[in-house]
Amino acid sequence: MLQQTQVAAVIPYYYTWLRRFPEFTSLARASENEVLRAWQGLGYYARARNLHATAKTVMNRHGGNFPRGIEQMRQLPGIGKYTAHAVASFAFDRSVPIVEANTARVLARLFNFRESIDSDAGRKTLWQHAARLLPKSEATAFNSALLDLGALICVSRKPKCDVCPVKALCRAKNPAALPVRNSRPKTKKLIEKHALIVRRGGILLEQSRRRWRGMWILPRLKPARLKQQRFQRRPVYESVFPFTHHRVTLSVYRRTAPKRIAPGQRWFGSIEKVAMPSPHRRAAQSLIQTLIER
Repeated sequence: MLQQTQVAAVIPYYYTWLRRFPEFTSLARASENEVLRAWQGLGYYARARNLHATAKTVMNRHGGNFPRGIEQMRQLPGIGKYTAHAVASFAFDRSVPIVEANTARVLARLFNFRESIDSDAGRKTLWQHAARLLPKSEATAFNSALLDLGALICVSRKPKCDVCPVKALCRAKNPAALPVRNSRPKTKKLIEKHALIVRRGGILLEQSRRRWRGMWILPRLKPARLKQQRFQRRPVYESVFPFTHHRVTLSVYRRTAPKRIAPGQRWFGSIEKVAMPSPHRRAAQSLIQTLIER
């Protein structure tokens, strides 16, 4: 959950998740819809699918016990080098280095590392620096402190150098200029058009096969169909949301119920327990509420 998401946002989801899935058995047995519904709002849903797949693998191949070897961990879905090392350090008290966004920033400044930390060579060097600093004992406490140092003191824009406990060891002459990163791709604007289709108290949804694979969304509208006279030209709902390197405008049009629904579509009497991405859930709830008030 902490991958690409801040601690404050994760905490309520974490406790709700543990109440729903307290061990690998319950998670492995859950349906994909249940897993995605519990994850809803955190975004980056591939993480939830990987966690679900990992629980099944742990049950089927490891007898319900999470493997302790780093190489074994890295064979599990969605677990890369950082996650494997973090689990080894914090769950199993192994003396292994960790490098993630906060610690990478600390290491780059401590060693005045002026190459891109996004490059293969840059990442390799940071891991080497992290290993050099790792103490022979109490490595778990050290790694935790390094994470906190990056999160609270050695922050990205305005590092608090005046209160930094390792200021005397830092080689960076201009800490705020580090770390060096590759230029990020420009944000692209997208407009996505979907339909609100209701009938006899039910709403028609479509299971996504792309961005939100496995989740239910408002049915997509094809550009050719929007040109036909029976469709509204003005949306009844619009919202804007970010997604990776995109800024997406969600436009929803009212449409009458078709005689036959397309494959992958289904009528729902309620969306309460349906796994839906937040932008589509907000749109559906807002529009349904508007219809009720009329």
